Amino acid sequence: MNKLIVFVKKLTGTRLFLPLFCLVLVLLSNLIKTPTFFQVTIKNGVLYGYIIDVINRASDLVILSVGMTMVVAASGGTDISVGAVMSVAGAVCCYILAGGLQTVNEFQNPYILGVLAAVFAGMLCGCFNGFLVAKMKIQPMVATLILFTAGRGMAQLITRGQITYIRVESYKMLGASIPGIPVPTPVFVALLVVILTYVLLKKTTLGLYIQTVGINSRASRLMGIKSSRIIFLSYVFCGLCAGVSGLVASSRIYSADANNIGLNLELDAILAVALGGNSLGGGKFSLLGSVIGAYTIQALSTTLYAMGVSPDQIPVYKAIVVVIIVALQSTELKKMAKRYQTGREVGKKVA
Repeated sequence: MNKLIVFVKKLTGTRLFLPLFCLVLVLLSNLIKTPTFFQVTIKNGVLYGYIIDVINRASDLVILSVGMTMVVAASGGTDISVGAVMSVAGAVCCYILAGGLQTVNEFQNPYILGVLAAVFAGMLCGCFNGFLVAKMKIQPMVATLILFTAGRGMAQLITRGQITYIRVESYKMLGASIPGIPVPTPVFVALLVVILTYVLLKKTTLGLYIQTVGINSRASRLMGIKSSRIIFLSYVFCGLCAGVSGLVASSRIYSADANNIGLNLELDAILAVALGGNSLGGGKFSLLGSVIGAYTIQALSTTLYAMGVSPDQIPVYKAIVVVIIVALQSTELKKMAKRYQTGREVGKKVA
């Protein structure tokens, strides 16, 4: 019995327990409402089902959450421009591939050129944000508010205020699936980004530097770590992730829709980081926790759609559930529960 209690305490004390518990809770609620939620079928050689839709649709958010985790951990701030940067990246890619035309049925320029340009555009936006935060010492919220406001306008200028369509099957594969492979391509892209980032942080000292700078940037400077450079690189990396995510989102709809690509995803990315048990004040972080948080948010959105909730009302329900989940992970709530338990034990002894 004692061993079981010790095991439970160890299990519940792990950092990823609450994020995983919240994800399982959301998935089980889906199962209760929709008995066929975990049912997977194959149509035209591609996997279909509610759970596949959750995993597929969450790919964009997972990629954004990886970049957002680095920014939050290093700077103690957030990047609210990632949704707009996605739009810019999609616009740049489609503009190059379409050769400035509105609709094309074949590439006007090499596909790899459009992809590299989109990723570079995302990194360039990250450089701009990183310069303002790391070098100019502007608050991250204020610094990234610039591109949050102007980013979609820039994308509109690139596409001349029109939706640019790339009606080429090979362009759709990144956001859909590759013939002969049943798993949607965005799942592989998200998995690749997570693995490469995880290896980069674990096999180099970058992860330790990010944590050190996030905990105390002044002390890290005394240790010889260039904190401004680490913060700058974290924003560049976040821009890179936003560029990749923008490519996936653009390929999914085979067009550059400046008004809708990445819309409100910056808020979901921040929530994913918070749901993953990461402190928004910077310092220690959990990359896997953010990934779990991203899937939790997407599963919640899928749940609300399956329940027939209108798109206009979904943010309200999502906000309520997110507040509850974040409150469950709050250290203050744990302290209150511990004080309450201690008070009850003292009361029993006095009685």
